[in-house]
Amino acid sequence: MHYTFKWWRHVGLANKLSFARDRLMESFFWTVGMISEPQFSKCRVGLTKVVNLITVLDDIYDVYGSADELELLTNAVDKWDLNAVNDLPDYMKLLFFALYNTVNDMAYDTLKEQDQVIISQLKKLWADLCKAFLREAEWRYKKEIPRFDEYLDHGWTSSSGVVLLTHTYFLTTQNITHEAIKALNDGHGLLRSPSTVFRLANDLSSSKDDVTRGETAKAVSCYMHETGASDEVASAYIAKLIDQNWKMINKENTYNSALFGKCFIQTAQNLARIALCQYQHGDAHTAPTDRSRNRVRSVIMEPIHFMK
Repeated sequence: MHYTFKWWRHVGLANKLSFARDRLMESFFWTVGMISEPQFSKCRVGLTKVVNLITVLDDIYDVYGSADELELLTNAVDKWDLNAVNDLPDYMKLLFFALYNTVNDMAYDTLKEQDQVIISQLKKLWADLCKAFLREAEWRYKKEIPRFDEYLDHGWTSSSGVVLLTHTYFLTTQNITHEAIKALNDGHGLLRSPSTVFRLANDLSSSKDDVTRGETAKAVSCYMHETGASDEVASAYIAKLIDQNWKMINKENTYNSALFGKCFIQTAQNLARIALCQYQHGDAHTAPTDRSRNRVRSVIMEPIHFMK
């Protein structure tokens, strides 16, 4: 936690981008929920950086950036070229450099420790996420409500679960294989199902607030618009989809241990668990409450006392 605090203060996004959420503690809490074992402290450090960068990106695409600016940022991340930064407004330049340097450093560590070049995979991850964020921004600007199946096919990517889990694979796996990388690139079920739970849990927790802010594309609103269902019926259907995806996660757990290893499979399951935890009583990442703050504090700050 101390190391991630120093990194977050060094990159300066919290101070320079006052519109963005500053959620370092909550971000670290996500990583503890995903992978808590002591030997994976380096993974938690890396994932905390990833969650913080995703949070700032999300705020730029959701709240602050204009349509033209978002196009420029998406193109810059897609090119992964420092020359593209010249086209960005100043506040986006800072974010782009933070993202570029952090991800390249993580790729360098993997090259140094495992002789594996993963930068192309990481670049594509972040480019795909930005494209997904941009698509949602376009729906919002145009006040479009996509078809429900279109939203679901899109939403598991925009949840950012794919970014988190793929980074986790590279941060925890001792023997990275081409077969596993191909499966991750192809959107394997161990990415898709936990990310879908992540997306739907988020949507259930925040759908009313999002509609108030002008969001048109959320699972509940898309289902209501397409079927004419009430909010209550739509929410119940989304909860049913979460249960169905849990069954798929359990099935993937049974058949894919040889491809990914038990650690990664457990972390994929844990992503769905921590998402349900964080969105159980509202959106604890966007709008922390006393309940959610106490939960974070009890896990991260307060010592555990054992009975004698």
